[in-house]
Amino acid sequence: MMRNNEIAKLRRNYSLKELTENIVDPNPFTQFSHWFNELLKSDVREPNAMVLATASLKGIPSARTVLLKKFDEDGFVFFTNYESTKGKDLAANPNAQILFLWLDLERQVRISGTVERVSSEESEEYFHSRPTNSQIGAWASKQSSVIPGREFLEGKFRETAEKYKDGNIPLPPFWGGFRLKPVEFEFWQGRESRLHDRISFRKKNNDWEIVRLSP
Repeated sequence: MMRNNEIAKLRRNYSLKELTENIVDPNPFTQFSHWFNELLKSDVREPNAMVLATASLKGIPSARTVLLKKFDEDGFVFFTNYESTKGKDLAANPNAQILFLWLDLERQVRISGTVERVSSEESEEYFHSRPTNSQIGAWASKQSSVIPGREFLEGKFRETAEKYKDGNIPLPPFWGGFRLKPVEFEFWQGRESRLHDRISFRKKNNDWEIVRLSP
């Protein structure tokens, strides 16, 4: 096991790029798109992976990695089981945050906002674009619930596959999309000597205020 003093010595100097007020796009969605397009040209695995942080009505936090499936100026969309822990959290407390960490580019993007369900039409369209086994898995897994073992889950999968062997798999009523509507973005670019660039966009009515944060 690695000792604590060895962990403390782990460090890397960041020096690839910079992010300044005169080069950042005044629209945070456009700035995100610029960075995301650069990411897609790299060899980063799962470039759309993001950490979703939620909290229950009592303020108990919870975080997990989900996959971004769509973004535009309406917000950032991901899909899940509405009866999962994150689904229940968001039903009780719609405030959430998503975090993208792209270490190969020495970048991080943090986006805060409120979350709402997407339309049933959007959920239907995305659900039927998924591979057949993923559609079956959505029905077979009662996400976040305790199960007796792996065999139980695989048994449910086989039962569901048999039930929908004709290939006509409906959208589960407990499954669909959420859209996070941003009120704040923070773009982080690693810099030398830990003097990182942190540019924050904060929603002010229909405009965005741009401020620099101390690292």
